[in-house]
Amino acid sequence: MSDIGHLPCNEAFETNLQIRWLNPSIPPSFRCNPAWATHTVDWKWVTAWVPKEVSILAGHSKWAQIKRKKAINDKQRGRVISKHIRAIQAAVREGGSGDPSVNLSLKNALAAAKSDDVSADSVERAIERSLGSSEGNACAYETATYEGYGPHGVAILLEALTDNRNRTAAEVRHVFNKHGGDMSGNTAWQFETKGIIVLSDADETAQELAIDWGADDLFVEGPTLTIYTQPQDLHQVAEALQVAGHELEFSQLTKVPQTEISLLAKDAANIASMLESFEDLEDVQNVYSTASLDMLDLAS
Repeated sequence: MSDIGHLPCNEAFETNLQIRWLNPSIPPSFRCNPAWATHTVDWKWVTAWVPKEVSILAGHSKWAQIKRKKAINDKQRGRVISKHIRAIQAAVREGGSGDPSVNLSLKNALAAAKSDDVSADSVERAIERSLGSSEGNACAYETATYEGYGPHGVAILLEALTDNRNRTAAEVRHVFNKHGGDMSGNTAWQFETKGIIVLSDADETAQELAIDWGADDLFVEGPTLTIYTQPQDLHQVAEALQVAGHELEFSQLTKVPQTEISLLAKDAANIASMLESFEDLEDVQNVYSTASLDMLDLAS
């Protein structure tokens, strides 16, 4: 195991994008180049010399993986599909068209639904109901945003589609209160919209292609490649990768925190449980937070 004290700053950074040592002798607050951020999670764990933006995207990627694994769970699948159908219907009504080539909101909703393997038949029926071409009228869902804070000062932003704002607000407030948070304060300003693309088995060719087509940031963890783009570049990067034969695990718009709050393993597990409770609410479409979940795997 390398001794961090014997490596120049740049060499240590290049050795591994995110370097951790289990070494009590390493002080928890040393600095190298001010351009890099020392991210201290515990006295024994130090993530050294990771650019702040890369560290934030790594934490966001962690939460994206958690959500993806949960969506695969058979017990959750029906709820996930229901949320996608609701998002598609709302996008059709909002954009006034069932054609994704002229309705960007619908195009984004379809990309997200495809990421979770929503069947083409289900998508087509959702669009038809929204256009009024099938029997019965689809329920008119409204968009709603809820903001608040969880424990440890973690900012939380929720996006919902609801047919009853009072019910949804009450359900959201219940989760905040149950987990020691509250719905006070404005948190939306702490997040920025990004495109996110995940490939489960990507090589350097995929990375180079993504950069050529406008990717902002890349994050590699084992065989998984996570790509972040500007919102307007999401589809062109995703389509370029697909044309080149790369299979996308998912591709959609998301919101990334401008800064993250570092948490110990136990605290990260508690926040993750709170975020999952929000995800379980039928009306809630998207859940974002400023929590760094890098240490979540260490929670007992």
